[in-house]
Amino acid sequence: MGSFKRHHDNNDINEPLVPILHAQQPPFTDKLCLETKKLWLIVGPSIFSRVATFTMNVVTQAFAGHLGEVELAAISIANTVIVGFNFGLLLGMASALETLCGQAFGAKRYHMLGIYMQRSWIVLFLSCFLLLPFYVFATPILKLFGQPDDVAEWSGVVAVWLIPLHFSFAFQFPLHRFLQCQLKTAVIAWVSLLALVVNVFSSWLFIYVWDFGLYGAAVALDISWWVLVFGMYAYTAWGGCPLTWTGFSIEAFSGLWEFLKLSIASGVMLCLENWYYRILVLMTGRLENATVAVDALSVCMTINGWEMMIPLAFLAGTGVRVANELGAGNGKAAKFATQVAVAQSTVIGLIFCVLILTFHNQFAYIFTSSSTVLQAVHHMAFLLAVTILLNSVQPVLSGVAVGSGWQAFVAFINIGCYYLIGLPLGIVMGWVFNTGVTGIWGGMIFGGTAIQTLLLFFITARCDWEKEAEKACSRVNKWSKSNSNIHLETPN
Repeated sequence: MGSFKRHHDNNDINEPLVPILHAQQPPFTDKLCLETKKLWLIVGPSIFSRVATFTMNVVTQAFAGHLGEVELAAISIANTVIVGFNFGLLLGMASALETLCGQAFGAKRYHMLGIYMQRSWIVLFLSCFLLLPFYVFATPILKLFGQPDDVAEWSGVVAVWLIPLHFSFAFQFPLHRFLQCQLKTAVIAWVSLLALVVNVFSSWLFIYVWDFGLYGAAVALDISWWVLVFGMYAYTAWGGCPLTWTGFSIEAFSGLWEFLKLSIASGVMLCLENWYYRILVLMTGRLENATVAVDALSVCMTINGWEMMIPLAFLAGTGVRVANELGAGNGKAAKFATQVAVAQSTVIGLIFCVLILTFHNQFAYIFTSSSTVLQAVHHMAFLLAVTILLNSVQPVLSGVAVGSGWQAFVAFINIGCYYLIGLPLGIVMGWVFNTGVTGIWGGMIFGGTAIQTLLLFFITARCDWEKEAEKACSRVNKWSKSNSNIHLETPN
């Protein structure tokens, strides 16, 4: 009491006991720097890890491409269509964790992150069994879609050898998002680097030293993806996440139906985007001189997918930032995080767009030395540049949807834009107007991707962020209920 009296006597009587916070907002540049730092804490390592994992596919295609044109087409179809089809669905289903874990972490419900990840393991592992027929019957499926017999046969063989990779997705995707949502991105980057080194060495060993051909390329990918799983799990289980991982729990088997519904909504939203360009490759396979067309388009799609790792990292970063801020009840901060992410990703997309137009005669040499394929890629360079520019914005807006929990709503937008507008327009441009692969691709870009991006931009701009923050708090409270005693922990 005495100390309080002395303090009171030494100050103006009108001075409040609790200092009033300055109403003035911090300078915009300070806010921008702080948000940029928070965003790139996630985006930087995510770009590295995603580029590293995608580079494993590029390395595999590059090794296979120098075996021959049919081998390049086969590994491209198996990896882009068969694996890509299932990859998109499982990746999308795992993105439910970005909503739940991100908002729970923002609300300091740390113990729930491990429960959510185990639920995701269960749901994705069971889903892998349901998706197995796509691998086992890959050859007749590809022939049904009009692929050349030799390409379909080899693609089917490679697809069977990629089944171990398929099951790695069920564990790798949830682990990645579990660590990402609690900003443990550096370990993801280091494990991804290790997997890439293993992939390069094993591809060289199996293809050039032991002469296993396409089989060796598939096995090298299998091994590399399981390195990712074991690396991230070892970090998690051996003390890397003491607040969020307390071991396996029977609680993971509760609430599976609700979790499955959110996972399916997430899966449909993202896989509809992912499948869109897989369908483009299948449609190209029905054109005349299909092997060259598929090879050229696969080169462009690989370059696009390689660069796409950057906006996908922004998708992850935006999803985590928005989910964290909404979970903490900070609607305005979530809005500002969205604005910063969209602006920075667009600038990077513009840079890569210019690079593609500048080096349109050179980049295809990474994959092939065939003059016919190189010439076909040259004619597609403009469309590739436009695709990269659009894809620098669209995934970031999808990240906002993931962080906010809008997956089911955005799934309907994707169906309308991609499959009711873009795909029919691509078919009309490609076959009715006889413009080939450039017409198919152009129609699908300007008819589907561009319209979808504009709609997502409009929805995000009109969003009531304070209301979204209230919804996030309600979601966290609902999903944190369990039969066990709920305990809150704060980091030291």
